[in-house]
Amino acid sequence: MRWILFLLALGSGFAQALDYHLQPRQIAEGVWLLEGSTDNFAVDNGGNIVNVGFIETADGVVVIDTGPSRRYGEALRQSIEKTTGKPVLRVLLTHHHPDHVLGNQAFAGVPIAALPETTRLLAEQGDAMAENMYRLVGDWMRGTEVVLPTEVVQEGTLEFGGRRLQLLALRGHTGADLAILDERTGVLFAGDILFYQRALTTPNSPGLDVWLADLDRLEAMPWKQIVPGHGPVTTDAAPFVQMRDYLGWLDGLLRQGAEQGAEMNELIRAPIPERFAQVNLSRYELIRSVSHLYPRYERQAMARVDANP
Repeated sequence: MRWILFLLALGSGFAQALDYHLQPRQIAEGVWLLEGSTDNFAVDNGGNIVNVGFIETADGVVVIDTGPSRRYGEALRQSIEKTTGKPVLRVLLTHHHPDHVLGNQAFAGVPIAALPETTRLLAEQGDAMAENMYRLVGDWMRGTEVVLPTEVVQEGTLEFGGRRLQLLALRGHTGADLAILDERTGVLFAGDILFYQRALTTPNSPGLDVWLADLDRLEAMPWKQIVPGHGPVTTDAAPFVQMRDYLGWLDGLLRQGAEQGAEMNELIRAPIPERFAQVNLSRYELIRSVSHLYPRYERQAMARVDANP
């Protein structure tokens, strides 16, 4: 009997240890934010490194991204119910990366909407990304499986319970990146087109030039408050300034390296500019970005042997 009680207590302690302790913070009228860490995926944070939001309307709630695991998604849905007392009407996914979509299971029965290419990418890469998350954060992922979107959205306007949301279809981060502006409050959920005080990730980027062009479109929206995919909320253009600066520096580093025939190992050891020294994970993400992007720059710099007559 004592052993049974011990095991029950052990199981209870384990469940309590795997608690995300989600605390929605209201950032505007009817708009709530769950702000994640700017660190990397780790057992200590359960993969909670992402900004997730929800918007309360007269008829129910619109959720923006579902987090990194089934456990997170369940906690998110409970938080929404406790905060608003209203049903979830729709989930909008900003893109297919695992920290944004692996909580989908918790929203069974709710339409989950995404750009068409987001669904394709998640179908293609989702299982491998989920397996990697299991390796990175362990038991936090228990029971998590990939659930694909059930609806397609396009750039334009959606209305829920008298609340209009502007959707902008971008490409710079993954090739399919959705940004959402709540017209009533001017809160802009930028997804991972914007990282702030946390170095950006590039595994699926179609090109830094595409990303820079997206920033222009995004900044031109009539926002009053910005929620980046990762990093603190702001009411000024600081995330745009930092992103353009970093992308410009990274592009120049890779371009110059390719023109000079530098080895990849040389570039990953390049000095980080002082102005990026306080941006979290700068060195780690530089190493990854060089591995993701440098072969493309090398091919562009390499003269074809048959180019001259």
